[in-house]
Amino acid sequence: MYLLAINWAEVGIKAAQLILSLSILVILHEFGHYITARWFKCRVEKFYLFFDPWFSLFKKKKGDTEYGIGWLPLGGYVKISGMIDESMDKEQMKQPPQPWEFRSKPAWQRLIVMLGGVIMNILTAFVVYAFILMVWGDKKVPSSSMKYGVHVGDSTLMKIGFKNGDKIIGVDGKEVYDLTRFKKKLITAEHVQIERDGKQMELQLPENFIGQLVENKNQKRKGFIEPRFPVLVAKVSDTSGAFRAGLRKNDYIIGIDSVRFSFYDEMTDILETKKNKDILLTVKRDGDDTSFVTHINGEGQIGFNAFTGLKQLDSLGWLKLEITKYSFFPAFPAGVKMTFTELRDYIAQFKAIVNPNTGGYKGVGGFKAMGSIFSSSWDWEWFWKMTAMLSVILAFMNILPIPGLDGGHVMFTLWEMATGRKPSDKFMEYAQIAGMVILLALMLYANGNDWFGWGR
Repeated sequence: MYLLAINWAEVGIKAAQLILSLSILVILHEFGHYITARWFKCRVEKFYLFFDPWFSLFKKKKGDTEYGIGWLPLGGYVKISGMIDESMDKEQMKQPPQPWEFRSKPAWQRLIVMLGGVIMNILTAFVVYAFILMVWGDKKVPSSSMKYGVHVGDSTLMKIGFKNGDKIIGVDGKEVYDLTRFKKKLITAEHVQIERDGKQMELQLPENFIGQLVENKNQKRKGFIEPRFPVLVAKVSDTSGAFRAGLRKNDYIIGIDSVRFSFYDEMTDILETKKNKDILLTVKRDGDDTSFVTHINGEGQIGFNAFTGLKQLDSLGWLKLEITKYSFFPAFPAGVKMTFTELRDYIAQFKAIVNPNTGGYKGVGGFKAMGSIFSSSWDWEWFWKMTAMLSVILAFMNILPIPGLDGGHVMFTLWEMATGRKPSDKFMEYAQIAGMVILLALMLYANGNDWFGWGR
């Protein structure tokens, strides 16, 4: 029954976006290593998307390099001659160094090759963000512009003191202009400043706020924190039961049975209790109240579309959607700024996750969590925003000083440059094995957390 309840079409769309996004990022990351290795005349034996233990789905040799697609979609790699990597080619390392091998090159060249992937991911984020700003623009919803404040859809936020209708002022004593920016800053905040019923007040977030968010994520919730708005009918099909009952476009829905309400979130809460029932629906039309009986389906729906999109809410004066589009040349410095803002936010979140007191480790997720960030319908703007964000995350994670990652190789190379002593091949082999064990353990934990909640 659980499998039948899954919306497989939605899962397929999200999975396709995740695979496409990661494939683009992996290819570009590995190309960063590939092109820098070729610049310094290193021989590149393989360039693969996905891993190919035992066999590959596709391969073609051109020159010294075999290009291919593996069957195990856990990343990708380039195999550079004379480099101790995940291939663990010990036989090659036993032979005398050759001029075309990585180990024969000066330390500064090896350092650039190791940084090539991370640099390429940062450049990718620059470019993607720049084109987003050119095509769709920088979209902001000023917190102060939300006429009816916010709707709080998360139970954890409710428990720490947020209420529907609150107006956002700032985080940790600093004004936060944009709602999206506020939601990002909220994850690592200590205090939040709000306005409620015309009075300013401050809410203190617990140290384990992230852990509480994770623990309560399976509770019924509708959004995280979003703009609040009334129920105005945007569209109702003339073949629907609601239309036949009397519902029309531009009706304000203000009551169900004996309960009156003002906002969309209040209506949906009531509808959850009215599934498969007939109700008395009250609407305001041309200043007058009108009531009629209609049916609620098994999903708690009346059968109409409300004005809910940001552009629609802006047109009604319920908030202000600011869209700033950039021309070609200004878009690139703006893209650089967005990249480093995203990197700064992610580093703050990473620090919170690795701090045991926050409980952030409970929310570490694998491929399921990554897929969930994509839209359930194919939305190119959102796809490229998530791809740029993942590119920043991939760059940061790869530069961590863990053997097996680029950062581990960079750490050892910097040690060599500082001391003049190069770690032995045997040491590098052991370090590579240790790093691979750590990474596999982290991957197992993250994906186990996704499916079984191991950290909770």
